[in-house]
Amino acid sequence: MSSLLEIKNLATGFQTERGLVRAVDGVSFELEKGKTLGVVGESGCGKTVTAMSIVDLLPKPSGEVLGGSIRFNGGELVGSGQERMQKLRGNEIGVIFQEPMAALNPVHRIGRQITEALELHREMEKRQSLRKAVELLDLVGIPAPERRVIEYPHQLSGGMRQRVMIAIALCCEPDLLIADEPTTALDVTVQAQILNLISRMQDDLGMAVLLITHDLGVIAEQCDEVVVMYAGRIVERAPVEELFANPRHAYTKGLLASIPRLESERKSELRTIPGQVAAIQDFVEGCRFCQRMEREGALTEKRPPYEEVSPGHFLERCPECAK
Repeated sequence: MSSLLEIKNLATGFQTERGLVRAVDGVSFELEKGKTLGVVGESGCGKTVTAMSIVDLLPKPSGEVLGGSIRFNGGELVGSGQERMQKLRGNEIGVIFQEPMAALNPVHRIGRQITEALELHREMEKRQSLRKAVELLDLVGIPAPERRVIEYPHQLSGGMRQRVMIAIALCCEPDLLIADEPTTALDVTVQAQILNLISRMQDDLGMAVLLITHDLGVIAEQCDEVVVMYAGRIVERAPVEELFANPRHAYTKGLLASIPRLESERKSELRTIPGQVAAIQDFVEGCRFCQRMEREGALTEKRPPYEEVSPGHFLERCPECAK
């Protein structure tokens, strides 16, 4: 099956006072129609920057795609121009942004923020688009949608604002949904409802989902394949069952070991990964997890090869981290 989204050797950087820094460094993966790809890793590992590179929503003028290829539905997006991207965003590609209160415009009513995309991409009249907005709010489980369309974001709870973001992202029935931590800061009940909603809409529309999250439980439940990012690079990629059953990279093993378990002894210390992700401007050329572990020499000087170690299982083969 041909891939809906195909990224090859993507490099994205930012101009800073200390010069150009690379936040994403040689990322490659594919996503087929109807499938869910999970992207996991700590804060600062490049997950959101990768997603925003796809839809060309990097902070301007500092952020830019430095190289590589992003192909969507057979067409190249890198260098395709603003007119092409404006037709794509919200239409063929929907985005659920990380923080709904920041993503929703506080001075516009909820209904207006949904109808904008419908009027732009589907050329609906105002009255027709407003009826569709009410239908969408009802579809995503918001009570009294006729009243909510005339309210402002601050009048809604966090869970309801997240549902509004989903309604906006799905209003034009996109081929690809980018969900950037869609359940962050939500309680577990609302989180389950949001994830079930995304799954149901995915089944109904046949869309692909790129799911960015810190939660490995969500990854296990929702995804077909997993990409593990660390310090701007993919260190491991595999089908979800394979990754959980046979993690190969030390960073992946550390993430899985940090999950609290019911069988753990009461009040026992939670396992963590020592150290922290280096600042972007301090990234080494070699293995960046070795940099975190304060290893020196050739390990941090030469980039490890990224290879397929078993069918569908890819690994950054550092001699120390991928034994």
